[in-house]
Amino acid sequence: MKRPLPERYLTPVDLADLLGVPVETVYQWRRKDTGPRGFRVGRHLRYDPEDVRAWVAQLMEEAA
Repeated sequence: MKRPLPERYLTPVDLADLLGVPVETVYQWRRKDTGPRGFRVGRHLRYDPEDVRAWVAQLMEEAA
């Protein structure tokens, strides 16, 4: 990733914007358990930037 990750937890919209995918894709990844690890804060879904970084690194390793 060329842009640095923010220091706060990411929303699904933040994650979609960061990765350049539709928000629905983020929710599909969650349903299929194929995306980065997310967690709920009440009814709100959040992603830890370090978990997103690790997930992207894993994808890049698998592609290499």
